[in-house]
Amino acid sequence: MTDRLFVAVEVPDEARASLETFVGPRRDADPDLRWVRPENWHLTLAFLGDVPADRQEPLAEALTAVASRTSGFNLALGGAGAFPKPYAAKVLWLGVTTGRDDLGRLAARVRTACQRVGVPPDPATFAAHLTLARTRRPIEATKWLRVLEAFPQPSWRVERFVLVDSTLNRGGSVYRVAAEFSLGTA
Repeated sequence: MTDRLFVAVEVPDEARASLETFVGPRRDADPDLRWVRPENWHLTLAFLGDVPADRQEPLAEALTAVASRTSGFNLALGGAGAFPKPYAAKVLWLGVTTGRDDLGRLAARVRTACQRVGVPPDPATFAAHLTLARTRRPIEATKWLRVLEAFPQPSWRVERFVLVDSTLNRGGSVYRVAAEFSLGTA
């Protein structure tokens, strides 16, 4: 048996509410965009895919060790972007303006720990971002990037990260926090 897992930093309620106040009125403006539900907003540190049950306990132990030797840090969202590029976008996202280096170091530690316990993360290069919307086919997204650039930059203190179990269904992914890891607990 396996679970589809990823490791992420969650968006706290206050920042989530601020972001939803901005995004909410725009959800119906473009039928090509499928907006991520607010309860699913997060910053992925490592996507692990299907993880066998016998690897999950060693994985949790490795992530606990990473958390214990990592200090909390401040993070702010800001700046907009598109994957793979603005003129053929399939994903719209907000970037990280404050805490980008700290988040990158945490992601590197998480990815190394996962690899060491036999749970290799997706090999894609880490890019600090929060996915807001996706499209089925590429779109020209420069107008959306200008809109998202106007978003006020919410900030918060990152004090933990989570291991998330992702279940795919017709209505989109359903996420359940499988474990929490508090930073700086050594």
